[in-house]
Amino acid sequence: MSAPLSSATIEDLVAANQILYAQRVLDAYGHVSARHDTEPGRFWLSRSLAPALVSAADIMEFDLDGNALGRDAEGGLGRKPYVERYIHSEIYRRRPDVKAIVHSHSPAVIPFGVTPAPLRPIFHMAGFIGTEVPVFDIREFAGVTDLLVSNPSLGASLATFLKDRPAALMRGHGSVAVGNSIPQAVYRAVYLEVNARLQAEAMRLGKINFLTPEEAVLAAASNDQHISRPWALWKRELGKKFGSE
Repeated sequence: MSAPLSSATIEDLVAANQILYAQRVLDAYGHVSARHDTEPGRFWLSRSLAPALVSAADIMEFDLDGNALGRDAEGGLGRKPYVERYIHSEIYRRRPDVKAIVHSHSPAVIPFGVTPAPLRPIFHMAGFIGTEVPVFDIREFAGVTDLLVSNPSLGASLATFLKDRPAALMRGHGSVAVGNSIPQAVYRAVYLEVNARLQAEAMRLGKINFLTPEEAVLAAASNDQHISRPWALWKRELGKKFGSE
């Protein structure tokens, strides 16, 4: 049986999809989910749809095996879920602290998953990165694949690799970012992309003076106190874009 939806959480989840598209983190692909407010063994994720097109009516409910619940479980609505929903289900299973997850193919991040250059925090807004973002290579866990995390086993491998980190790169694929709220997960996905872009530019100029691990910890803690600032701006810009203001 499907549990009641929180209108506030669903509103934020829809906004997250559209914000990440507006920030060029998601395009026609990628997805963002939120853990259920009162049922931690469940989560919400849109049906298979381009993120910018997601509305509240598109949100589906899943258990931690990646099974659709409610009328979707019966096939009555005929809605197709994302193939890679197991990224979300397996991370939620292993990370009770995680309340939201973003999986993207943001372009500036991709090179750092396929080259020796580690993605490290180049400025304070990306302090959450810590020392560097680890690279999950699906080939090490499953041999030759299409690089999609399309079953529980692959989802479990990614979730176990992620451990307690805020993000991981996925070789030849993209990245995953998690947070203790929808705004935090969105913030991390956005600034992971920004940091990658800035680092690539700086690498052409010479040796980079990265944040130290200690600076990264302090910067991350400071930024977490102000997550509502970019979140409020991004939601306001959505209002302008869709003519609600």
